[in-house]
Amino acid sequence: MKLEVVDGCFSYVDERPILNRLSFEIDPGTFLCVLGQNGIGKTTFLRCLTGILKWKSGGVKIDGKPIDGISSIREVAYVPQAHQVSFPYTALEMVCMGRTKHMKFFSMPSKLDRKVAMQSLEQVGIGHLSEQKCSEMSGGQLQMVYIARALAGKPKLLILDEPESHLDFKNQERVIRQLNRLVREQGISCIMNTHYPEHALRISDYTLMLGERGSYEFGLTKAVLTEANISRFFEVSARILDLNELGVDAKAFVLTENQ
Repeated sequence: MKLEVVDGCFSYVDERPILNRLSFEIDPGTFLCVLGQNGIGKTTFLRCLTGILKWKSGGVKIDGKPIDGISSIREVAYVPQAHQVSFPYTALEMVCMGRTKHMKFFSMPSKLDRKVAMQSLEQVGIGHLSEQKCSEMSGGQLQMVYIARALAGKPKLLILDEPESHLDFKNQERVIRQLNRLVREQGISCIMNTHYPEHALRISDYTLMLGERGSYEFGLTKAVLTEANISRFFEVSARILDLNELGVDAKAFVLTENQ
């Protein structure tokens, strides 16, 4: 599934654009991370992308065909920012909700739906939690349930809003590793908002950086996620450190001073 955004524009107040003539495309089976300061428009971008918000002008194409929003497309799944569950659904019941697009109106989950839901739980490594109530889960466990729910719909494109936020290091690593595996091993395309440049450097093929008044930078992650762009979009000075000398195949950002 090839995704294109063509001249996408959006603003809550006409004279202050949030997204301004945003254009990019990603090929099937690739990973895009979206970065930017708090309140800059990352979640707004995902809501425009999925059709929750309507573009002021421009829009989205799937495989070359213009569409109003991708939330109604069976092959697309959206994982919003994590929130606690008040109702005592089990993990399996929650993931079965991800089969809605494959079910008839007012129908109950079939044996096939439950089987797919269970496979999705196992796919993200929490099959053993299938009967546990979501209201009693940790943040990391619940985040994996939400991802499993999205996967139960058999998507070709997975869109996530800050899936690793509010998680400890261990659970951040767990989420990032599972998402990377889904893209590399199953060919699912993934678009993810994140606050962590290190995560983008580690797993994303492309990076979209959003700035003030609709400014943006898009391209291959190694070309876009530079010290100069960190300074431009986050208004801080930072150094990128290569950790290979420590036997770690990764890079890290270290802040030097505020601008």
